[in-house]
Amino acid sequence: MNLKKLVRRIHLWLGLLSGIIVFILGITGCIYAFIDEIKPLVYADRYFITPIEKERLPVSQLLRSAQNEYSANKPVSAIEIFNSKDRSLRFRAYRESTNEGVWYWDRKYYYESVFIDPYTGEVVAKENSEFEFFRIILYLHWSLLLSNEIGQPIVGIATIIFIISLVTGLILWKPKNKNAARQRYWFRWKSTTKWRRKNYDLHNITGFYAMVFMLMIGLTGLIWAFSWFDDSVQWLANAGRTYESPPPVFSDTSGSKSDIPMDIIFDSVSLRHKDAEAYHIYLPVSKQGVINVLIKTQPVYDNVTEQYDQYNGKLLKSHEFSEKNTGEALRSLNYDIHTGSILGIAGKVLAFFASLIAASLPVSGFLIWWGRNKG
Repeated sequence: MNLKKLVRRIHLWLGLLSGIIVFILGITGCIYAFIDEIKPLVYADRYFITPIEKERLPVSQLLRSAQNEYSANKPVSAIEIFNSKDRSLRFRAYRESTNEGVWYWDRKYYYESVFIDPYTGEVVAKENSEFEFFRIILYLHWSLLLSNEIGQPIVGIATIIFIISLVTGLILWKPKNKNAARQRYWFRWKSTTKWRRKNYDLHNITGFYAMVFMLMIGLTGLIWAFSWFDDSVQWLANAGRTYESPPPVFSDTSGSKSDIPMDIIFDSVSLRHKDAEAYHIYLPVSKQGVINVLIKTQPVYDNVTEQYDQYNGKLLKSHEFSEKNTGEALRSLNYDIHTGSILGIAGKVLAFFASLIAASLPVSGFLIWWGRNKG
């Protein structure tokens, strides 16, 4: 068996092994590339409200209104506030389960959301976020709707196989001569061109032109799938240097608990980060815990995280992109690279078509194999 036949056989079996998973990841990746643009359109009735000529109600008051919509054993765990006058506020109640299970749903006691008009305090909508369509899409892409311990390694291994398939595919794609090259770089279809030839060209030509983008998406996906890969990339980015994690901060438990710090924190954050896209506030679950605030920006990697004392609203720590070491900075860029958003809409379009082509490769590859065996 010569080298090319061996490579072809490896390419075939790798494709058969990972094909279904790669197809699922590709299709869900297409949807998720434009998640920020799609969701406001689909959920306009709960995301948007009609602003009126009055000041927003204090966040603490809106928090009490949201908590009244939940039972006493479901405390609000996070608040999403968009920096826009026509957006509702989202209050989430989320609690993970420590029970073992196979499915994504087995690891959660509940995940619910309430959308509230910030001017009137009225409930706009309620949502069982655990079964929300785009969250299902996300976790289908993340772990095939399996628990992380099961699904993440499966997705990671399928991604590694896909990356190897791309390399073996490039070896098989390489033309023998100039005449063969003419057929490998662009479509030369005629009215008499049969479907097998068209399918073969779709597999080879689209795969070749999208290869760099598919490799980039695959490699950035591995950073989430395997901690050893994530650590290795950061170690390489830091040239082998290791950095100690900063010491954690805690709230001063000698203070008295009240809702007022929430308003102090939001006023401080919104004043210092006027151009932010949104503010995500994560409430503590312990007496010493802090209030974590994620200031969302575009691009995502430039997000700022801040931590506040839950009793007095004092800023304890702030972490900006410019303060991160090279490994942390590269890790922060990972989401934007994976979704293409690092290049704005143009990058998302590239990620969409790369994901679509990735999903098509197992299908067109199977048809090539099936056509050859049918004679």
